[in-house]
Amino acid sequence: MDRKLDALFINPDSSAIAYQGLATVYSAVEPPTWALLLAESCRSKGYGVAILDCDAERLTLEDAVQRISEINPRLVVFVVYGQNPNSGTTSMIGALSLAQALKESSDYPIAFVGSHTSALPMEVMAYPCVDIVFLNEGVYALHEVLSSDLKDDLKQIKGIGYKKRDPGGTAIPTLNMPQRIVPQERMDIDLPGYAWDLLPYKGKPLDLYRAHFWHAEFDYAKRTPFAAIYTSLGCNFGCNFCMINIVNRTDNGDDVDASHSRGMRFWSPEWIGREMEKLASMGVRTLRISDEMFFLNRKYYEPVLKQVIDRGFDFNMWAYSRVDTVRKDCLDLFKQAGINWLALGVEAGNQVVRQEVSKGSFQEVNIRDVSKTISAAGINIISNYIFGFPDDTLETMQQTLDLAMELNNEMANMYPCQALPGSPMHQLAKRNGWTLPDSFEGYAFLSYECQPLPTKYLSAAQVLKFRDEAWQKYFTNPAYLDLVETRFGGRERKNVEDMASIKLKRRLLGD
Repeated sequence: MDRKLDALFINPDSSAIAYQGLATVYSAVEPPTWALLLAESCRSKGYGVAILDCDAERLTLEDAVQRISEINPRLVVFVVYGQNPNSGTTSMIGALSLAQALKESSDYPIAFVGSHTSALPMEVMAYPCVDIVFLNEGVYALHEVLSSDLKDDLKQIKGIGYKKRDPGGTAIPTLNMPQRIVPQERMDIDLPGYAWDLLPYKGKPLDLYRAHFWHAEFDYAKRTPFAAIYTSLGCNFGCNFCMINIVNRTDNGDDVDASHSRGMRFWSPEWIGREMEKLASMGVRTLRISDEMFFLNRKYYEPVLKQVIDRGFDFNMWAYSRVDTVRKDCLDLFKQAGINWLALGVEAGNQVVRQEVSKGSFQEVNIRDVSKTISAAGINIISNYIFGFPDDTLETMQQTLDLAMELNNEMANMYPCQALPGSPMHQLAKRNGWTLPDSFEGYAFLSYECQPLPTKYLSAAQVLKFRDEAWQKYFTNPAYLDLVETRFGGRERKNVEDMASIKLKRRLLGD
């Protein structure tokens, strides 16, 4: 008999529910970062791996089940993770649907790994279709699982949860001892790259993936091929609303949240250069640097950017920065390297509200001056705003909107505040009895079922209504549309106007 493939990594498709009418054209389709990293890590240890990207291929449940059956892996691994903070939870929509359908038609062992799984491992394990969960990023535990018999050996493997059987045959969800994450000194070795060659494509590599609309300057033709990479993992900060670091957890405690495992790990410039070389050779020009804090530590980002310049990659890139970590003396280097967009976590217009949710870690800075400094360097800005923090009122949310309209940056993301699983705010919400969404769809910012947190002064419906109206005001504002036309062109302005004409439906608002 031919040996079965060891692991099939699944990137589920939740786009239609998570993005409503924006899913067809406007939402990004990103390469499945952690599926690519895990697949390459396992392949480097000699295991046979493949990736099934249901999102990129827009597979129906029936087609996905059929494809899995044809591939016939020893283990099916759902990688429930995404680049946006809420994506790990919203990806559960498609992951559970497919896992349930697969379990009904086969007996493949099914594992879940990712941010939502790390946040709530026992809850995920409670689903009958889930056999194994990985507590954190899962690198070392996955290697051990693939070398096991997938049955009796599981009780010996650190960093997983599994279902052991009692004498009566009842499945009992059990968490084993934690496993470490990949340490700094082994990043290049145990996470040796991305398995780009395993991704599907239509005519050329990465052509099923498309950049965020604004990243492509609101030009459809510039959206593919597209890729996203990390140069580092994790974040040094512990903001209340963020769950990014939950994939670093090495503690099985019930009260663990992302703030307990903060920290950053970095790949070497040589590693990053190899991955960028691969992407450039595949024709990628539009590239996202997904690091939570790329513009933070000059020791790490400077050699990366200088290498990009020296090797002439000519990428159109975007990266993240906090408003209080932007260094004016480095902006020319960023621009020269091709970082044409900086994403800024402005979050709130009211300083008191912002300090409260960031646990006081924000430095006192003049956001207006920071915005002007970046723009003067020729770099576009994506400002991120959140409406509905616990201390928000209609007045403070209006201050946030007023700031956004005043800054009038090239792009603005506007989110309703969610107590995302894995975040300190989620723990706070549970302790205080705050109303949380009763479905994964409820955590999707743009979904019909979206259910933000209520604030101390406002209902969830009031928060959502304000956010949706704020978005419309921003993207139909003549001053903003004039900026788009000046910066990118008349056709691009029309594309933005077409995007703004799509109205989201919200159950909470009576639609």
